[in-house]
Amino acid sequence: MEIQRPIIKLMVLHSNHDKSDNLSRRESLPGKSKWRISLSRSPSSSSSKSNNSSPSKTEIPTEFLCPISGSLMADPVIVSSGHSYERACVTASKTLGFTPNPSLPNSPPDFTTVIPNLALKSAILSWCDRRSFPPPKPLDTAAAEKLVFSLMEKTNRRSRKVSISEKELIQAIKDKPSVRLDHAATELDRRPNYFNSSSDESVASSSRTLQLATRPSCFSSPSSAEIESLEPNPSPEEEALLVKLKSNRISEIEEALVSIRRVTRLDEGSRISLCTARLISALKSLIVSRYATVQVNATAVLVNLSLVKSNKVKIVRSGIVPPLIDVLKCGSSEAQEHSAGAIFSLALEDENKTAIGVLGALEPLLHLIRVGTELTRHDSALALYHLCNNPDPAH
Repeated sequence: MEIQRPIIKLMVLHSNHDKSDNLSRRESLPGKSKWRISLSRSPSSSSSKSNNSSPSKTEIPTEFLCPISGSLMADPVIVSSGHSYERACVTASKTLGFTPNPSLPNSPPDFTTVIPNLALKSAILSWCDRRSFPPPKPLDTAAAEKLVFSLMEKTNRRSRKVSISEKELIQAIKDKPSVRLDHAATELDRRPNYFNSSSDESVASSSRTLQLATRPSCFSSPSSAEIESLEPNPSPEEEALLVKLKSNRISEIEEALVSIRRVTRLDEGSRISLCTARLISALKSLIVSRYATVQVNATAVLVNLSLVKSNKVKIVRSGIVPPLIDVLKCGSSEAQEHSAGAIFSLALEDENKTAIGVLGALEPLLHLIRVGTELTRHDSALALYHLCNNPDPAH
């Protein structure tokens, strides 16, 4: 900030022998010059003072700005990863399942724990007081969610751009798969959290590249009337779960999803009995839920159901692939892991490969190989490998 210094004006009054200077001679010695010093400020100094009431962002310390909103924080909090954010932005990000770009490399934000940052809040208020700047006002919930939505849309637009290097990567996967890609069925058994693989799954060995043309009509979503006609008499267990899945209360939806996820994790019989058109239809809307926990559990349930070979084509024909692709593009990181795993599992069935590719799974899978978590990158690569090895000569 430029410091305006007072301009010192020196005025020299020479004594003379005129009558008008008689008074001056009495007050000063004869023959001496009299010095008069006056102080004044430049016009810009007053204007700079007025500008202190509204400092620009370049004048605000970076640590006082919320990385999400870009504004001065009114209610700063510290999250588990050590970053500081505006509280409303953290709440909106957790609700919508959004993870902002890290301010430092290899340090992704973790919103598991939120603690008030009283020291930072005090520093911000003191800084505002010293500059006669009004203290910041907290963001309301609606404004914070709108802001996070706009950031998610920007991230989504960026994810649709596939670079040449990514196209070369998928070609390399097709031409020269790694050892891990040759053992897709056994890799499924090693997934640590949410599913185990059946032992009868095979790995396609053809090297013919998948060619995409038009969207197949046989993989369109069935209507509710068609679903009712296909399964007119649901079991009491399924009916009870469906009531909760369609509830307006998030807690009931989460309870039902966790229950299905737990029972289908190890029991193949439950995977078969619960893979119904009604339940899959209910999962479709939950997979793209704005609530991160609902989204994560819904995609995890779908992964478990997809492990049975007889369920794979049924799931894809239900129209579940587009919601999975939406999660790949802008879902939470954990939901993206499950979504990539589900598409990988569904791609093991040759009959599904063309549909999955035509519906647009390749680009987001390519993107996640570059920016996803380790598990997401691994399953995305496996999915791409199997999608690019379609043994059907018609494609």
